[in-house]
Amino acid sequence: MNHRTAALAALAPSALALLAGCAHSPDGPALPPSQEAFWQALSSHCGSAYSGALVSADARDADLAGKAMVAHWAECSDTRVAVAFHIASDEEPGGWDRSRTWVVTRTPDGLRLKHDHRHADGSEDAVTQYGGDTLSAGTAKVQDFPVDAFSIALFEREGLSASLTNVWRVEADPAGSPGARFAYQLTRRNDPTRLFRVEFDATRTVAAPPRAWGW
Repeated sequence: MNHRTAALAALAPSALALLAGCAHSPDGPALPPSQEAFWQALSSHCGSAYSGALVSADARDADLAGKAMVAHWAECSDTRVAVAFHIASDEEPGGWDRSRTWVVTRTPDGLRLKHDHRHADGSEDAVTQYGGDTLSAGTAKVQDFPVDAFSIALFEREGLSASLTNVWRVEADPAGSPGARFAYQLTRRNDPTRLFRVEFDATRTVAAPPRAWGW
């Protein structure tokens, strides 16, 4: 049994049924077994949307506390999964901030996370396409993405010195598994007090929201 077959076998049967349109091509870049299992778990949610909330208590994120949030698997391909992150907002048209999309890509060296930030007219924000690549194999449920050189240069240019040691984390349980959850987290290597974390209940889908801005 190769590592891809082993990873698929570990998924719940209900999750396997969802993978038909999301599994990667056999010709795509090979991943370590743990990253392959993570990719399959992430991809198993293709097309779904889930409600969530801020679960961390950092005072720097107080404006997001208690706000409704939705994660929507808006696009899936053999090598890319785009999850739109929608946040309820009284300041935006329609009552929602639809500016953020998390994009996870398979690369020859592992997995990559990028943040696609747009304005309501679809144009790119000055701070966009930042993120990082995996430096370790991670686990079947958790992958960490330390800030990459492109993002460091972007943050320096935009005066965002606090972000120069960002580490983003994505957690995904296979669809259909008991207590399935999806989570996104930010920490900083030079600031042990920094924690931003949102969690989504992946056991129950909600209606898919409108497309994220620019998508």
